[in-house]
Amino acid sequence: MEHRVALLFVILAAGCFLAGCTKNDAALEVPVVTVMTHDSFSIGKEVLDGFEKEQGVRLRFLKSGDAGAALNQAILSKEHPLADVFYGVDNTFMSRALRANIFVPYSSPLLSCIDESLVLDKTHRLVPVDYGDVCVNYDRAWFSQEGLPVPESLDDLVRPEYSGLLVVENPATSSPGLAFLLATVGTCGEDGFVEFWQALRKNRVLVTDGWEDAYWGKFSAASKGGRPLVVSYAASPAAEVYFAEQPPESAPTAAMTGSGTAFRQIEFAGILKGARQPELARRVIDFLLDTPFQQEIPLKMFMFPANKNARLPEVFTEHARLASRPVILDPEVIAERRDAWIRAWTETVLQ
Repeated sequence: MEHRVALLFVILAAGCFLAGCTKNDAALEVPVVTVMTHDSFSIGKEVLDGFEKEQGVRLRFLKSGDAGAALNQAILSKEHPLADVFYGVDNTFMSRALRANIFVPYSSPLLSCIDESLVLDKTHRLVPVDYGDVCVNYDRAWFSQEGLPVPESLDDLVRPEYSGLLVVENPATSSPGLAFLLATVGTCGEDGFVEFWQALRKNRVLVTDGWEDAYWGKFSAASKGGRPLVVSYAASPAAEVYFAEQPPESAPTAAMTGSGTAFRQIEFAGILKGARQPELARRVIDFLLDTPFQQEIPLKMFMFPANKNARLPEVFTEHARLASRPVILDPEVIAERRDAWIRAWTETVLQ
């Protein structure tokens, strides 16, 4: 997720989504609903103002670091919750969030518009808001100039001709890094993913702590770095076009989205137990699932909307992709095995 922070810095600097943080709550005399989020959350001012006016409320967004850090804060403060609604739990942390028992069920009527495959919590304590695929992105110009075929599978990445070309993020410090590790577990199996990473290490894979250093510091399409392959999102090519000073006819990057090459990340929202504004919190959940907000997601957070009725912008339909057969692991299995997988990865790749 940290990659979206860098991509959205112009929007964040403008402060469009901060819900009028300079307003005086007392002067407005309207109820305030607090939404705890990760740092990549963004929303357009027009859509936000429309909801606040319609409901007679003010939304306050409490950004709390990346998804893991934000969830930690919510769990540690569960006796005295800091917010009414939490947005940004993903399927790598979902089971931990549910086991902590910090959310209350709410079956929003808007769930009828949500893709059923995304509804992983049948108790509806956490409802899906958006999703996207973490995968390898490649520099199209580099591969064209070198006359080298673009890799199509994980097995291709360990072939000699791709030695020294890939940069990945550390799964212990990066959410895209963890998602890509899970993709390798899902594709290669628990008995095979370590062998895959051993081969990738021999093939001179480069590891960075986070997405920003990998993408903006090492990836040849976005920096002076010499690595034409990087772990990012399948929607990143759309961001390259959207944020370009002069949008190109075709994206300078593209994503590997073949079978078993990507991990599907799903982000959820839920009402925190002990919320000061429980009824208004339910309206916020409805708002997050309804089309006005859902249609904000692609160009604000570069994820796909969970609502099947949400329209995608043209730049997204042309340049963002979803994997044909992404890896989807049971959140319970992830919760039970995540730390062991990260330890095995660390011992294999970094030691």
